[in-house]
Amino acid sequence: MQCELCGDEYSKCRPAEVDGVRMVLCPGCMKHGHGVIETNKTSTNVQRSLLTRIRRPKEKDVYEGMDRELVSDWNDLIRNARKKKGISREQLGFNIGERTITIAKIENGDLRPSDKIAMKLEKVLSISLFEEVKKVPSKSGGSPSSGLTLGDFIKAEDK
Repeated sequence: MQCELCGDEYSKCRPAEVDGVRMVLCPGCMKHGHGVIETNKTSTNVQRSLLTRIRRPKEKDVYEGMDRELVSDWNDLIRNARKKKGISREQLGFNIGERTITIAKIENGDLRPSDKIAMKLEKVLSISLFEEVKKVPSKSGGSPSSGLTLGDFIKAEDK
């Protein structure tokens, strides 16, 4: 154990109080303070008190309620719809409250639009950028160590 005053390693360090501060001291540094008898009752009460004050957030599934996702070709869909409507990137940006550079990056595929921006784009361009998420059935039975394989996903998709 290491003495908290001199930093040397000693096997017989004991708790002590030096100028009102509780420390673990070696026998040589004990002359600077006086020994303290520790009781487990105080430390357990403090620990119990701290545990009751700690509020742990409830664990929740972050994917719950996510029943749709952005289509895979969203950037081409946005660009083609904008051109079909005959409006420029500047006009589109003005209509949805975004900068022209943001629209350019979205159309080039460099920036994925947030759900909020995607909904604005859907409204202005009269397109659908989201698709329903398909539920993949889980395989029941079998041994616990055997999980789903890529083949299982392909078979489920073909059905």
